[in-house]
Amino acid sequence: MTDFGNYGVWAGFSAISPDQARQIEKLGYGTIWLGGSPTSLAPVRKLLAATETVHVATGIAAIWNTDAAEIAKQYRELESDFPGRFLLGVGVSHPEAIAEYRSPYDSLVEYLDVLDEGGVPVDRRVIAALGPRMLRLARDRALGSHPYLVPAAHTAYAREILGPGSFLAPEHKVVLTDDAALARSVGRPFVDQPYLHLQNYTNNLKRFGFTDSDIADGGSDALIDALVAHGTAEVVREQLDAHLSAGADHVAVHVLGDGDIVEDLAKLI
Repeated sequence: MTDFGNYGVWAGFSAISPDQARQIEKLGYGTIWLGGSPTSLAPVRKLLAATETVHVATGIAAIWNTDAAEIAKQYRELESDFPGRFLLGVGVSHPEAIAEYRSPYDSLVEYLDVLDEGGVPVDRRVIAALGPRMLRLARDRALGSHPYLVPAAHTAYAREILGPGSFLAPEHKVVLTDDAALARSVGRPFVDQPYLHLQNYTNNLKRFGFTDSDIADGGSDALIDALVAHGTAEVVREQLDAHLSAGADHVAVHVLGDGDIVEDLAKLI
């Protein structure tokens, strides 16, 4: 399996500049995850061109607003120009975002079939999987899974379903401050909107003991603390490491706040 590093960096699709990508590479982070639902892989190319060794992944390309054949074509071009450095993350998004939302599972299977035909190898793609059926699909039709907005308990659950041979790379949010109230005020909006209003996320959180009361009104402190690590760099690393202890191969660190993302990432090394 390709070594993506124990830690990567997760940020919005246009949030990382080529210069920041070079600095992140120098810090030793193994992968940069570009989040959102892009219709083009052009931002991926910019970061790959600016760096030498770091991997760049989509986290994720939604199947509803991307054409699988076109994505496969762009994958082949990136692979030709930057061999072994691009990882394609795909997912089904959520029913609330799509006017005509067909069966997520069947639609993703069809999308993967087109990626197969287009020359995207199984071991160069991951699936944003939360529940058991999607996790099994990630095990069988991809390198593994890239879950978003999950506690470490989900990582243990996912590893049990994926088995030992699949790649598991959860995203986890971080606010570097030991002021708990401030950290929650920064993190809560990123959890609440839109995720606490989307069934696939709320159902998954309930799977791990969170209740309607935890999910209501922007999320309870306990819920926010489970999804947004805060404290000193050492304390934050402990929460990130909990995913590794639970079976993750890699953690995509999503830094929140108004600070310099590279400076915050440097503190976590």
